[in-house]
Amino acid sequence: MLGFKSMASARVILGGIEMVHMMRKGQANYACNSQLSLAEQFEMLAA
Repeated sequence: MLGFKSMASARVILGGIEMVHMMRKGQANYACNSQLSLAEQFEMLAA
């Protein structure tokens, strides 16, 4: 693995990984809608 090119890209990528972990645990604000799958929640976030 080559690592991150800049601190800004590292911050964005690690923030995204942490958000997926929060969605998985049900800790994200919009994760309270249990009818949405993890993929649907991520799609809402990316849109």
